This record gives sequence, structure tokens and C-alpha cells, in this order.
Amino acid sequence: MINRSWIPLNALRAFEAVGENLSFTAGGQTLNVSQSALSRHVQTLEDVLGCQLLIRKPHGLELTPAGATLLPAVSRAFDRIQREMNEIIRNRGKDSHKRTLRVHMPPSFMQKTAIPALKYFKQEYPDILIDLSSTLGTGMPKDEPDIAVVWDRPQVTQSVTDLLWMIRSAPVCAPEIAAAHAGKSQEQFLRDNELLHMKLEGQSRSILWAAYAQRLGLKVDTNRGVAFETATVAASAAVSGAGVALADLNMFAGEIASGQLVVPYDTPVEEGYGYFLMLRPEDLGDPVIALFRAWMIEHCAKTVVSQKA
Repeated sequence: MINRSWIPLNALRAFEAVGENLSFTAGGQTLNVSQSALSRHVQTLEDVLGCQLLIRKPHGLELTPAGATLLPAVSRAFDRIQREMNEIIRNRGKDSHKRTLRVHMPPSFMQKTAIPALKYFKQEYPDILIDLSSTLGTGMPKDEPDIAVVWDRPQVTQSVTDLLWMIRSAPVCAPEIAAAHAGKSQEQFLRDNELLHMKLEGQSRSILWAAYAQRLGLKVDTNRGVAFETATVAASAAVSGAGVALADLNMFAGEIASGQLVVPYDTPVEEGYGYFLMLRPEDLGDPVIALFRAWMIEHCAKTVVSQKA
């Protein structure tokens, strides 16, 4: 069995470079070493494991099942080492007991849920520094953080996944719009107002409104209206009276409670998306990540319960 005292680190670096590029030439350029040196390193690793990791074909390389299993593990390990070493470099001369936690969140979740709450986390745990990042899209970002909140459909992955809440969406608008169209059917109400969309990467601009109308059997042209990058901006446009947005009732409960937004029809629909907390299985034992995970789950649970109450 492999013992860490003689893990072939150079061979693993060579395998990662070749496996990521499926090319000895490109792998050699990545590490600035010769193809023959890379080939020897990969052969050494295969000899240690007693099986092939790469299949050499006339027109390129292909990972074997063993290679496809090992490659992401090697990449994650080197990524973690790189991040921690960079963290030490960044913190030279600073308080050595402080730890920076890299957290990723979707823009609307970060703005509406996380930022107002993180001040309480910081008060309780002042020695944990939070480095927040945000990108549009579903699933884990390519530049894997320590822990992430993702907006996605439920699915099986290799990550540890905790459901924060499933999204329940309903049309929301400014009070004056609801008053001006009082007494209309929901179908007529939606026909007579601009629809405000949240864009999804790689999807049609009207996919969420179209799915909502289909679920309720409403005959509405959902291609009308203005599309925005985030749910927060779409809701802000609704507050201003620009039209009707399809909003997560949990996320925008504050605007609804204050009267900035109203829900003219009590017809919420679960659109199949939710907010999930995700981390790598090997990070479950990290006390700082575990602490933030437990805190975020508890905070979101309290938020959802209070909205339902």
C-alpha cells in the first residue's frame, strides 16, 4: 500500500499536467519540462500503482478508469496546497492565528441573505476572515472555494451537499400596480403587465416565467418584458413599478412584509431550484469550515421558519 513517506510527488505533478491536457506536449509546456521526462514520470506512477493511467492512442491520449479516478483527487490536493501556501504568503506579518475562509455565493443570495447576517458571524468569530466571491450561473464555480452556496436543481455529486431551502416563486409587483389591476384574473393580470425576467446562463430569457405559466395552465406570452442578470435587480425593478417579477418568497420576504412588494395572487410554485451549501468531503474535518457550515445551516433554517410563521 502507498505510504505518504514515498508518494512520488513529481510523478503526480507530471500525471496531472498530462491528464488535464491529454497531451504530453501540452503537459510539458505547462511544467516547462520535456515530453520524455513527463513520460518517464507517468510510467513510474503507473509502475507504482500496477495499472495504466493513460492509454496512448495514435491521435492522442485517453484516461483509463483508474486515471479518471486519480486525476481529480490529485488536482484537488495540489489546489489545496497551493491555496494554503498562498494564504500563508498573504498573511506574512499579520496575525498568524487568523484564518481566511473562501466562500462563494450567488449574487442575490449574497446581497439579500448573507451580507446582513455575516456581521453576526464576525462578532461571534472575529478570528475567522471571510473572503466572499460571487458569480452567475448554477453549480460549483470552477475556482473551487472552501465552501459555497450554489443555486441549482437537486442532483447527485461528489460534494457534501446541504439543502438550505427550495425556492417558492410567485409574481410580485409594486402596490400601485396591484391596485390598478384589482379584480382581474391572474392570466389577464400577467397579459396586461410587463414581465421582469432573471436570466439563466445557457437558457432562454423567459424559461422561469414560461415554466411558471405552464404549471398553472396560464396562456401568457412570456417572451415579453425586460431581462436582468440577477433576481435582486429584477425585484428592484418591480419595486420601482417597472413590471411584475417572479420572486422567491423567502428571499424577498422583507420587501413583502414592508409593503414595497405585494403578492397579488397566492399561487406560489416550486420551480425545482434551490440554494444548497456545498463543500468537498475531505474538508468535513476542517474545524473552521465545519463551524461556518453549521452556522449557515442554522441561520437559513431560522430564516425560513420565521418567514413561514
